[in-house]
Amino acid sequence: MKAIYLEAIGKPFTLIDRQKPEAGPGEVLVQVKAAALNHRDMWIQYGKYFTKEYPAILGSDCAGVVAALGEGVDSNWLGQEVVVDPGTGWGDNPRVHAPGYKILGMPEDGAFAEYVKVPAANLYQKPLHLTFEEAAALPLAGVTAYRALFTKCGLQPGERVLVTGIGGGVALFAAQFAIAGGAEVWVTSGTDEKIALAKDLGVTGGINYKSADWGKELKGQAKGFDVIIDSAGGEGFVQLVKLAKPGGRIGIYGGTTGMIGALNPAEIFWKQLAIHGSTMGTAQDFADMMRLVAEKEIRPVVDIVFPLEKTEEAMRYMEAGKQFGKIVVKVGG
Repeated sequence: MKAIYLEAIGKPFTLIDRQKPEAGPGEVLVQVKAAALNHRDMWIQYGKYFTKEYPAILGSDCAGVVAALGEGVDSNWLGQEVVVDPGTGWGDNPRVHAPGYKILGMPEDGAFAEYVKVPAANLYQKPLHLTFEEAAALPLAGVTAYRALFTKCGLQPGERVLVTGIGGGVALFAAQFAIAGGAEVWVTSGTDEKIALAKDLGVTGGINYKSADWGKELKGQAKGFDVIIDSAGGEGFVQLVKLAKPGGRIGIYGGTTGMIGALNPAEIFWKQLAIHGSTMGTAQDFADMMRLVAEKEIRPVVDIVFPLEKTEEAMRYMEAGKQFGKIVVKVGG
């Protein structure tokens, strides 16, 4: 089979021929139709991820067709169109993953290949309204957004939500899921164009965080937020605390702008705020996310599709940060 290979830290992704894996007991072999990129893949390429086992075949997100079954797997799965939950070994505590939690695509071979071996327990039927490319965009970003928004922050219908950094996969899913959940959604972005695109998806309004006093301006427009979903941290987080309503919840799943600035504790305790760290999700989070997507017929936003052999080019496109939606590689014809 053809696969995308990362030889070592700092090396480019290259196309190789590799022996097709075989499904063991409780496993299936999925013929990958499409796989999506995550920043995780880029961090691994640069040696900035906590797991460092090279060489590797990366790729955590995929959709495809079940091509072979291992011992003990229900025969009804054969030939089914599926989405794969990339997480294994979460453990018994739904509040936090166990030390042995793993994500597909290091240390196990991932989805940037024509075939991938996964546990049958991680299979979900591909929603009928989605293409393979759209379905491949769901797993990591979708479950991360769902957990932060619903499991951690407990979003309720009618609440007002702010999603920062719209354009990235998780942020877009958070906005789409919140709208589907009956919330009024606002966004921030560094470009007016992305805010306009978000409004086309049903977002109520937004603010360019590069403008002076963006926090005060946004509070004047929206009057505060019940739930805020953030991936940046940094100095801007101080503004998010100010923007949160009394009793508000802030979910943070990333830290792209670094250390959080000088927070006034009184703004947190006097408003009774809750700040939740969140990343990835449990099998239940994933199942609930897939159910929401199917029931509300939510379509993931796909920015661009590359052929598998151009995965390195796709990575550099992601690194440039201009995308609005997920970047996908198509596998095969």
